[in-house]
Amino acid sequence: MDFSKIKLIVSDMDGTLLNSEHEVSEEFYRLQKELQQRGITFAVASGRQYYSLMERLEPLKDELSFIAENGAIVMEKGEQVFIQPMDEKIVQEVIKEVRAIGGKYLVLCGREQAYIESTDPEFMKPFLEHYEKYKVVDDLLEVKDDVFLKLTICDLSGAEEHSLPKVKHFEKELQVKLSGKIWIDFNHKEAHKGNALKALQKLHGLKKENTMTFGDYLNDMELFENSAISVAVENAHNEVMEAAKYRTKSNNEQGVEQILKELLAHHDKPML
Repeated sequence: MDFSKIKLIVSDMDGTLLNSEHEVSEEFYRLQKELQQRGITFAVASGRQYYSLMERLEPLKDELSFIAENGAIVMEKGEQVFIQPMDEKIVQEVIKEVRAIGGKYLVLCGREQAYIESTDPEFMKPFLEHYEKYKVVDDLLEVKDDVFLKLTICDLSGAEEHSLPKVKHFEKELQVKLSGKIWIDFNHKEAHKGNALKALQKLHGLKKENTMTFGDYLNDMELFENSAISVAVENAHNEVMEAAKYRTKSNNEQGVEQILKELLAHHDKPML
């Protein structure tokens, strides 16, 4: 890998930077400090809510850039850099159709907070891992006072096998992405991690050749398309493994950190 031009690193969170316990390693915090000293920007790109990312990486909240809700919003130092909301009409169409399918949980992701109808314990456990700010409502169709960034299905029986075939037809109008084993995300057609990355590159005056990305699931594919170095962790989805230019160890073996160490070993010495 030629790290000489890399000035921007973007990593997915769940299944990539985070281990199976949803933890960030102490080693990452040390490496991030070294990256910062060398003038290299690190960003996280996730299907997670912005507020969840902030909570998970609280010690670094003023140092990192945040691509949240699958690329529907980009935040840096508390400032909104990019936003691509969904049309309210199509949001309501998807909600109605998923309700008709039955047996699934829905999360309506707003700019200010997330909205849910169910508090079933089996749903709340994975939900609370990804969402920090939320409100329980009687009817998602009645939520009005927010900008909608994403709509998510939680299918505890397996999203790829059971829900995806029934909602895939929405791909004509929306981004429809598997973001995990139990999650399917709907975003605006132009809202994905790749376009969010382009916004971040523009902000920092950087290009594809200056960018390295890490991922594990299908909502990371556009990251790879917009970076010179793309790395899949060992536990990645097969399609992601095939799309990546390189591979590293699994998220439980600090695969991201391994590549960061290699980059730091080859990069210029810290800026004075």
